[in-house]
Amino acid sequence: MTGVGRIERYVLSRMVMGVLTALAIISAVVLLIQFVELSSQVGTRADVGPNDIFRLTLLRSPSLIQILLPFCFLFGGMGAFVGLNRRSELVAMRAAGVSAWRFILPSAAGAFGLGLLAVGAINPLAAQLSADFETERAQIMQNYLGDQPQEIWLRQGDEHSQVVIHARQRDVRHGVAVLRGVSLYIYEKDARGVPQFRRRLEAAEGRLMPGFWQLKDVREATAGDSSIRSDSMSIRSTLDAEAAVERLASPEAIAFWKLPKAIQMTEQAGFSASGYRLRFEQLLATPLLYAAMAVLAAAFSLRLTRLGGLAGLTGAGVALGFVMFFFNQFSGALAKADILPLFAAAWSPAVIALLAGVTLLCYTEDG
Repeated sequence: MTGVGRIERYVLSRMVMGVLTALAIISAVVLLIQFVELSSQVGTRADVGPNDIFRLTLLRSPSLIQILLPFCFLFGGMGAFVGLNRRSELVAMRAAGVSAWRFILPSAAGAFGLGLLAVGAINPLAAQLSADFETERAQIMQNYLGDQPQEIWLRQGDEHSQVVIHARQRDVRHGVAVLRGVSLYIYEKDARGVPQFRRRLEAAEGRLMPGFWQLKDVREATAGDSSIRSDSMSIRSTLDAEAAVERLASPEAIAFWKLPKAIQMTEQAGFSASGYRLRFEQLLATPLLYAAMAVLAAAFSLRLTRLGGLAGLTGAGVALGFVMFFFNQFSGALAKADILPLFAAAWSPAVIALLAGVTLLCYTEDG
C-alpha cells in the first residue's frame, strides 16, 4: 500500500505541475490580449498611459482567467499523462499491477479540491478586482466624456412597499453612495400585494446612509395635492452602499459568498434575479467541472504510445474541451432566455463531461 500511495502522490504532483504550467500559459495570453483590447478601447479615447492600462489589465484578467480554468485542468492533465506515457512510466505502473483508476481518482479529487478553493477564495478576489475594474474604467471614461449625464436606476422594497429610484449621476465618497438629480417613486402594497403609487420625491442630492436615504433640497408631491418643499428629508432604505453598487454590477463582479444576499435583495425589490441565480449555480458546479476535466484529460491520454494514435486522441480531447466550453456558454444563454432551467444549465456541462470521461475510461481500461 505504501508503494501504491507513493505512485498516486507522484501522479498527482505531475498533474498539479501540468495544471500550473497551463495556467501560466493561459494567463500570459489573457494578459496580452486584454492589454491590447484595453489599449484600443480606453487608450484611444482617454488621456491614460501604459501604466494605467496595465493596471486595468491586471484588474480585469483574473475574472477571465477563472472562466478559462477548466482548460487549465484539461490541458495540464493531458500534458501530465502524455508525459508519463512517453516516458513509459504508465507502462511500469500497470506492469506493477496498478489500475489506472488508482491514480486517476486522486487526480480528480485533487481537481475537485482546487475547485473548492477557486470558488471559496479565488472567486471573491477576482470579483472584487472585476468590480474595481468597472469602477476605474467608468471613472476614466467619465473624465473623458466630461459632464455628460449617466442615468442610474435602482429599486428597493420589502413586503410593505417598493421604491423606484432614478438619478442622473452616481458617485461613491468614502464608502457612501451619492446620487444627484434624484427622483424617488414610492409605492405601497395593498392587501393583495399589488403596488399602488403614493408619492414622488425630487431631490438635488441623495446619500445612502446605513438604513436610510438622506435627501437634500427635496420637493414632495402626492396624488391630488400640491408639492411641498423641504431642505432635507430621510426615508428608510433596505439597501446599503455595497448593495447599491452591486445592483449595478454584473453577476461576475459579485463574490460567491455575497450572491445569496444579492439574489434576496433583488427579488425583494421586484427584479428578476435569474442572472445571479445562474451564476451561483455555475459556481456550485465548478468543483465537479474541474474534476470532470481531469477525468477527461486522463481518458484521452492513457493510450499506450506503442499502439499509436496518441496524437489523434489527444487532439480529440482538446476539441472536446472546446466543445464543452461552448456548450457551457450556450447553456447559460438558454437559461438567461428562460428556455432552459437554471439548475440544468449550470450542472449539465459538468455532469456530461464527467460521464463522457468515465465512459471512455471504462472502454479503454476495462474493455
